[in-house]
Amino acid sequence: MRYAIISDIHGNIEALEAILARFEQIGGIDEYFCLGDIVGYGAEPDACCSRVRELCKVTLLGNHDAAVAGRMDYSYYYPAAREALDWCVDKLSPDNMAWLKALPYTHRVEHVELSHGSPFQPEEYDYIFALEQARDLIQQKADLADVTFIGHSHLPKVFALSGEEAMDVVAPKFSLKPDMKYVITVGSVGQPRDYDPRACAGLYDTEARRFEYVRVEYDIETQRQKIIDAGLAHNFGTRLLLGI
Repeated sequence: MRYAIISDIHGNIEALEAILARFEQIGGIDEYFCLGDIVGYGAEPDACCSRVRELCKVTLLGNHDAAVAGRMDYSYYYPAAREALDWCVDKLSPDNMAWLKALPYTHRVEHVELSHGSPFQPEEYDYIFALEQARDLIQQKADLADVTFIGHSHLPKVFALSGEEAMDVVAPKFSLKPDMKYVITVGSVGQPRDYDPRACAGLYDTEARRFEYVRVEYDIETQRQKIIDAGLAHNFGTRLLLGI
């Protein structure tokens, strides 16, 4: 099976359509999975929800989705983020809101685990973007799937766990070793934060046990202007130009 794995779309329909078109060009995709955060920051949360609903076999609840769906307290978010989430509530159709309210936190299929943040206590949305955080998983290594795909940090990061050690894997594509377990952050479709403004997602071949990052340019200026026209914080659009 070949899985296309997307995450952190954040209402950016231009980025979403661009990455999906790239997967269509690649071809041979058996299933699409979404790791959450479909809404928040961007100007078209409802359109993104509808597109993900029609395409993805499994979609998870991201923290921004949970906030909009009334499934978590987001009063501690900084003001612009809170305002964007409040704005999203009014923009979602009743069907898409009901869909968000019912999304799961995690999903496992064969040797693959899907989660938005850490797969342990997923409703807490803990980050795993640094080696120290990956090392914290070693004591629970036996409970991890062979490969766990996450989002949340918007950073394309890979950690391999072997024995009592955790290691960075720095490569745009690689094969998974049978004696290791992996935690792979697939990056962000709609708001990359690794100083590369291209939309980012993951492609995993279960038979070959091979993963690769997929990146594609998209019409950033159109989404930026939509954010401004919607009255959302201008920096939500400006950061798209820089990938931060």
